[in-house]
Amino acid sequence: MLRDVPGGGYRFLPGIEPYSSGAVALPGHAIVHVTLCAPVPWRDGFALIDRHLRAESRPRTALCAIALRIPKPLSFDGFAEFNAGYREQLVAWGLLVDGANPIARTNVAPLVGAPLSPSLYAFAYAAPGATARTTFVVAGSGEVDRLNADTIVRRGETSADAIREKAAFVMRVMHTRLRALGADWADVTTLDVYTPHPIEPFVTQTILSAAGAAAVHGVRWYPSHPPIVGLEYEMDLRGVAREIVL
Repeated sequence: MLRDVPGGGYRFLPGIEPYSSGAVALPGHAIVHVTLCAPVPWRDGFALIDRHLRAESRPRTALCAIALRIPKPLSFDGFAEFNAGYREQLVAWGLLVDGANPIARTNVAPLVGAPLSPSLYAFAYAAPGATARTTFVVAGSGEVDRLNADTIVRRGETSADAIREKAAFVMRVMHTRLRALGADWADVTTLDVYTPHPIEPFVTQTILSAAGAAAVHGVRWYPSHPPIVGLEYEMDLRGVAREIVL
């Protein structure tokens, strides 16, 4: 299922129109992850990405993942409207591969410190460099299948048991995407959880026990809402050899 990005230095796992399910570096390349000290409006963020890639002598096609922060969760229609404008930016940069979106994405609304408008928080790209292990980014996923509201796990429920079940569903999605990228839990360097609900009741058994060798890195919990009203839990993963803060 993996598809090469011409000139990008990575392959992607096809997902849906707004984003791919993940990206993995080609042999001789490694994924570099960049976090911003402070989010910037997402269109300005693309200009920042462009400058950074140029400084690193990388083409725009090397961009493989985006992390956004938004003021508050959107309706399904509002999410689709935002995605239409976002996709136009990718088209303008010539990033689509035969019409498919190769860019993985996470998009959440922080409980505290949310930006006033949709903003770039982080991004990742492929750069030349040999690594002893696979490097990759797994896109964020909530407890829903292909953005169909009817498939939300325990829709409308926020009890501890319901959140645990949502978390278990998302862990299975992470596992499936990880394996599809040709990676394993031992390759994971960061596990991110996004939910406004407490994770202490289930983090050990539902997340860390299932994460195998990656459990040694713990979990980063971002008290945040997923991007769509009705979703309560989201997660993403990455395994990189280089982290940058700008």
